Amino acid sequence: MRLIFPLFIIVPILEMLLLIQVGGLIGAIPTIGLVLLTAVIGLQLLRQQGLSTLMRANQKLASGEMPAEEVVEGIMLAVGGALLLTPGFFTDVLGFLCLLPYSRRAMAQRLIAKGLLKAVHSDGFSQGRGSDHSNFGFQYRDSPQRRPPHADQGDIIDGEATPVKDDQLLK
Repeated sequence: MRLIFPLFIIVPILEMLLLIQVGGLIGAIPTIGLVLLTAVIGLQLLRQQGLSTLMRANQKLASGEMPAEEVVEGIMLAVGGALLLTPGFFTDVLGFLCLLPYSRRAMAQRLIAKGLLKAVHSDGFSQGRGSDHSNFGFQYRDSPQRRPPHADQGDIIDGEATPVKDDQLLK
């Protein structure tokens, strides 16, 4: 928390310095064009990488695995997209690092390994800081800790219920 406040002061100052220097070298209009170009390229990359990450997450879910790394990568994609929409070159570099697959995966694995973000293994137990065993809302049928209390009482019949009015009960 102590680091966030200085970042809100240092990063904009750094951005202004970089924009002034680049504007002095190539001119104001080309600098603005360059900032807009990085935003457009970043949005295209965000769309492509977002779909790719979503497909990998769906494949893991279909095979019964928890897409923990993909969830972290999705957060990083959102942060990277926001950084690329922020005018400036320093935030663009950070944004592209969050969007490029190799750097994003390496950062996501490092965040999970250091325990800065919590990841959940396919056995339903969490890895990372904190002791709660939440699993991002996903449940695993093969995990005894996640089974409802009546799960071992025989066959379960799946069906739908529709509400009926009181006068239809007598018919």
